[in-house]
Amino acid sequence: VGPSPAPEKMDPNLVNAGKKPVTVLAGASFFDSATSFAMIRGGHVTVAILGALEVDEQGQIANWAVPNEAVLGVGGAMDLLEGVGKVIVATTHTTKDGKPKLVRELTCPITSRRKADLIVTELAVFAVEAEGLVLKELAPSVTLDQVKQLTEAQFRVDLAGKGGN
Repeated sequence: VGPSPAPEKMDPNLVNAGKKPVTVLAGASFFDSATSFAMIRGGHVTVAILGALEVDEQGQIANWAVPNEAVLGVGGAMDLLEGVGKVIVATTHTTKDGKPKLVRELTCPITSRRKADLIVTELAVFAVEAEGLVLKELAPSVTLDQVKQLTEAQFRVDLAGKGGN
């Protein structure tokens, strides 16, 4: 899809997952919400990439509700977590206030008992294994000490030649 249209060219039926208006570029393809949920619930989606408010040290995700803010419901995030083969969380490492998003325990409502498989931030990549989070890769110019300082969750380190600054 393309960028948001000018207000006079907006089509209320063409919105992205964040409910923002979009335009259609050559080669675009899309389908309705019912078809989307049928594919997810039918087990036809191999990988989902989700944002997160928090991820705990066991890989459980909170991504749909901030405490004390009105929300309509969990939406499709729970369906994605339950219906796909692999879950990748793509998120900033900290909140706008600089607080860690990788936490010991969730403070926001949990989205699903299904855990993430991989967590990717601008600082590092973590695998979620049976014993918890494992640091697999550091971003260029990022040190292990920086990641430790900005991560509340406990994690093991297994960089295996992937940027152990």
